[in-house]
Amino acid sequence: MTGIEHPEVFHGLPVLTLPFLDDAGVRALPAAESVAWRLDCGPDEVTFPELWRHFLDTVDTAGVRALLIGPWWEDEYSALAPVVEQLASAAGRLTDLRALFLADVVGEECEVSWLDMCDITPVLEAFPLLEELTVRGGGDSVPEEEKLRLRPVRHEALRSLRFESGGLPGHVVRAVGACELPALERLEFWFGAAWYGGDATVEDLRPVLAGGGFPRLRHLGLQNSEIQDEIAAAVASAPVVAQLESLALSMGTLSDTGAVALLGGQPLTRLTSLDLRHHYLTDPLMERFRELCSRSGTRLDLDEADYWDPEDDEPRYVAVSE
Repeated sequence: MTGIEHPEVFHGLPVLTLPFLDDAGVRALPAAESVAWRLDCGPDEVTFPELWRHFLDTVDTAGVRALLIGPWWEDEYSALAPVVEQLASAAGRLTDLRALFLADVVGEECEVSWLDMCDITPVLEAFPLLEELTVRGGGDSVPEEEKLRLRPVRHEALRSLRFESGGLPGHVVRAVGACELPALERLEFWFGAAWYGGDATVEDLRPVLAGGGFPRLRHLGLQNSEIQDEIAAAVASAPVVAQLESLALSMGTLSDTGAVALLGGQPLTRLTSLDLRHHYLTDPLMERFRELCSRSGTRLDLDEADYWDPEDDEPRYVAVSE
């Protein structure tokens, strides 16, 4: 799970892992609204129902603004569905929840493609004030009923939606494109590898690329893809680019083919930021991007360049797969 770490800050708040202590070890907790609460069953080897009850009993949940769900299993990995059910059922107590991170898990705890996910629609339906949702996981190594799913919904408040996956199913991408999210400002997909269920195509992205569906969208991340060249070529003529302030085509297999298409498409000079980190561009193409962004003042990230010879049979790799 390359480059994935536990965030120290979430939704602008410092992250605090809730301690699970008996009465003798209880210590004062900060105000509920002052931190992003992280729940992790691992350190104290408790079940999620036990930890969830502890959270509800010890934290003023009416003031909680941000919540991160870390490892939710005690011994063996288990599906996320029961956790989502408990979250949704407690919506009446989490009345000020603005940000939710499902599966704040790193590689030492569970590989991203092994995370047992589920239908995440209930959290969007249960929390109408939610502004930020990050979902980590998805892949092809779990039973069908434990895979990541989403049904098209209308949500008035959601401003940031992010999927971090080693294998993002195309039906999730299509569902996002069919959602009505009038407040959405940031949208990020990590597509992952076909080996782990990442079967999304450029066609799945058409509603997003067409623009207009998310009128307030200002940042778009189409990342970590094995078809990064195809995505770059589609972005080159995509109407949505005209409304963006920042664009990320990073973490994938971008080569000179995709770079030439991108440079030959609509102007990128109005962007404040262009992220191409982890790529397979040659020096001449990198220099063209540097010159373009230098003239426009666009922040450019070309870090993690990797060498690739198109005449060899060696494959290119995404940054995050297993």
